[in-house]
Amino acid sequence: MEPVAGPDRRSAVPEGLGAAIRDTAEEIAALLRAGADMGLPVPGSQWSVGEAAAHLALANELMADIAAGHARSYGDGTPQSLAAANEQSLAMFGEREAEPLAGMIVEQAAACLRALEERGTEGTVASPLGPMGLDVLGSYLLTHMLGHGYDLARALGRAHMIDRERVRLTLPFMLTAMPRVTDASGTAGLSVRYAIRLWGGGRFDVRVDAGAVSVGERLPGRADCTILIEPVTFLLMALGRRGQWGALAQGRILVGGRKPWLAPRFPALFKAP
Repeated sequence: MEPVAGPDRRSAVPEGLGAAIRDTAEEIAALLRAGADMGLPVPGSQWSVGEAAAHLALANELMADIAAGHARSYGDGTPQSLAAANEQSLAMFGEREAEPLAGMIVEQAAACLRALEERGTEGTVASPLGPMGLDVLGSYLLTHMLGHGYDLARALGRAHMIDRERVRLTLPFMLTAMPRVTDASGTAGLSVRYAIRLWGGGRFDVRVDAGAVSVGERLPGRADCTILIEPVTFLLMALGRRGQWGALAQGRILVGGRKPWLAPRFPALFKAP
């Protein structure tokens, strides 16, 4: 059952987000509790399953503290600083066993949700990717768990937990974070307006003008390039978990507009932290 906010205060947890966060945490915990080999390498990462699970447990605790209003320093938002903060936190936290980590992932996700409900939507918090509203922080928590949950599922040979509805719930965070993770080498010399449309619903626009990037649900002006993309593919690409060429070949990305040739440049505009 979703938590209910007081009558005079709008909840910082939009409809469906609380259930998605709890279900994702429980499904990640179930992966670990099903006899997971915590020493297995995570594909595309330098971490083992145990290290990735420890990172998730620590990150959920960090999010819970931030949601509760506690100041926590964790890098400066750049990929390099976040990677350094991750390694430092793992070095100081020795737990790598499945059951304690599974319990911590679930408990800290729940603690974050409780804190968000208690505070409502007023104000902003300082997250590892800069200031954001409390409703966006919940979306950030879900996005982060989905990315690392996907990694753990791949490492363990199990089905991942990303689906269309959960991707929709990541969009508030994605729209907030994208301008903060732009790659200057990708935006240099480019002036274009993209319209991004997710299959089954979900949309946003991205405008690049002299290296500056603006992101919004509906930006003014006519799109130069429209990208229609399958939602799970979108999230995996946004999180750096898959490339565009295989998705294009599989028909998971369709391109249109006045300048469709600009579509392949879109992923290079951003660098996932």
